[in-house]
Amino acid sequence: MSYTAATVQLLDIEGKLVTSDATAEYLPYIEKLSDDQLREFHRQMVVIRRFDIDAANLQRQGQLAMWIPSLGQEAAQVGSGLAARPQDHIFPSYREHVIARIRGVDPMRIIEMLRGLSHGGWDPKEHNNFHLYTLVLGSQTLHAAGYAMGIQLDGATATGNPETDEAVIVYFGDGSSSQGDVNEALVFAASYQAPLVFFLQNNHWAISVPVTRQSRTPLYLRPGGFGIPGIQIDGNDVLASYAVTTANLDRARSGGGPQFIEALTYRMGAHTTSDDPTKYRDNEELDFWTKADAITRYEKFLRSRGAGDDFFAEIEAEAADLTADIRRRTIALGVPEPSQMFEYVYSEPHALMDAQREWLANYEASFEGGEA
Repeated sequence: MSYTAATVQLLDIEGKLVTSDATAEYLPYIEKLSDDQLREFHRQMVVIRRFDIDAANLQRQGQLAMWIPSLGQEAAQVGSGLAARPQDHIFPSYREHVIARIRGVDPMRIIEMLRGLSHGGWDPKEHNNFHLYTLVLGSQTLHAAGYAMGIQLDGATATGNPETDEAVIVYFGDGSSSQGDVNEALVFAASYQAPLVFFLQNNHWAISVPVTRQSRTPLYLRPGGFGIPGIQIDGNDVLASYAVTTANLDRARSGGGPQFIEALTYRMGAHTTSDDPTKYRDNEELDFWTKADAITRYEKFLRSRGAGDDFFAEIEAEAADLTADIRRRTIALGVPEPSQMFEYVYSEPHALMDAQREWLANYEASFEGGEA
């Protein structure tokens, strides 16, 4: 699949701004940005890609149980993540690593979770309303719909003040869009006109199932059946992701009801480190998306605006420092006491957890002084 006339693109593959009737609505959002803000897009994309690659290497070296790559999807995430206001609530899937970082989550919390040291990773209240990763496909869309309905009932939206009005954005993939949970979330969001933006990252593969097998029509047309407007963007264009998400969040928070964005992007690596994509996809497809890479085209754009080698070298140094620090801290992680697995499962003491903790203690004690 490639871009079509319906795809909103503000920055073409050569790194040049696209000026047309189709982009006229969104270019003003970019024109308001300072050079520092524009450069922040690049910094976030480059740093998280370096972290992502090194985390996958850590898994291969036995330091993590699994890693979930975001390689290739940086622009969709960075643009939309920076479009969200501080009061907005973000419900991720499980590979929104850079959005977590934008919202103040230390990447080590993700490492610890995928190493098996943490049940959830972080407290959303302490990390700018960035909610927990969800490994159960599509269920986060229901959580997001319910939360959006809640803030609507609380009167925290559509007051006319965009600085305080709240909205919700939820991330999911093309595979999840076939789940019943997602369709139920669309029903409730539409019925209650909840202030919610559905952000679908179409990376073209639901593990080994291509999106063309899942849907005979573009995915951005699906929400129309629920009465929700949908739009398709070039998900490898960080400017389109930012501008369109900003517009849709503002529309949702001002009483316009739920919105739906399909970001066309590509999963450059494996679904997880348990997957081998060479078994089911061809090099021709990979070549197309490699040429459409978000970071390469955005570097061309920034250089056309005067960014020089020193700026890009500084970003590379920051990325190297982060990954070195993450690697050092990961290797230094110890093995937690097994009893910790029973903590924080429930907010209050729970009889089932007490019983399981006692069973484990007795089981371990049965080996003391005897043969294992």
